[in-house]
Amino acid sequence: MARPPPDPVFTLRGSAAPVNTLHFHCSRAGPPTLYSGSGKGSVHVWNLNTRRAETVLDGHNGASVIWIRTVRATDTFLSQGRDMRVCVWDLAEGRAAVTHSLHTGSVGFCQCSLLESTRTLLALPTQHTEEIKVVELETQTPVCSLIPDSTRGMLMCMKMWQADSGPLLCAGYEDGSLVLWDVSNRRPLSCLKAHPDPVMCLDVDSGRQKGVSGSSDQNLISWSFSDQQNLQVQDSVPLTNPGVSQVRIRGDGRIVATAGWDGSVRVFGWRRLKPLAVLQHHQDPVQSLEFSDHQDPTQRLLAAGSTDQRISMWSIYTHC
Repeated sequence: MARPPPDPVFTLRGSAAPVNTLHFHCSRAGPPTLYSGSGKGSVHVWNLNTRRAETVLDGHNGASVIWIRTVRATDTFLSQGRDMRVCVWDLAEGRAAVTHSLHTGSVGFCQCSLLESTRTLLALPTQHTEEIKVVELETQTPVCSLIPDSTRGMLMCMKMWQADSGPLLCAGYEDGSLVLWDVSNRRPLSCLKAHPDPVMCLDVDSGRQKGVSGSSDQNLISWSFSDQQNLQVQDSVPLTNPGVSQVRIRGDGRIVATAGWDGSVRVFGWRRLKPLAVLQHHQDPVQSLEFSDHQDPTQRLLAAGSTDQRISMWSIYTHC
């Protein structure tokens, strides 16, 4: 018989607002640090030993924080808010200061995407609902603007990564389509109508040249992009209840998890989207997910943030 799904290892309370976004920062020693962005404009920095927030960052004047990220090997931290700004923070030596900010003009919910390669690139939504703006983070120099050649509705989600040919970006739009962009040449490579409803979230496994997306419908879709960069549907899995807020592929490429509008976290095998477990703890919609991807298997956690103002922490399939 299959083992029953586990309970959370523990739950973090104290955000005092819906938890919109999560991010782990892992070091070689000790447990990872967890960052969470709230619906009231604050970012909590959680100590997972004490299970309390060590620091609370407040730079968005109460506007909802929808995306957060640390910049690798630096003390730079990024937070995107509904105040149409991306704040750049200096967290060195205990500081918690916004050094500058980038204006997005976006009033939507599309999260930014960061690419750290030979140079650090940031993809931003803009005041033009279909446009993606890519800038070099350190100098804030514009790199390109990506605008579909046909009407696809509002930009909903995106992910940028480094391929052999240069930076690529996959974007999901309001009409349910996915567009694969060649960032260097500012042109679309392929388009796929993946969902009948807006694409709410996506993630990409660049090593396997495949990705996964969720929508307000009842299907989780995986898709591949060949060396010719043609997007094609690979697998489709029906969900018990409609609505996926976020989807995350674990760094080792073994499992994928979804954040459900029904309050459940669903876990699948990444190879063929085989259902593995349904994690039930939250009564309200789960908004965000993040894997820790720590080198120590005992520290490989899955965090789930909900509109119930709680973050559940899970240890699942750590050795699979």
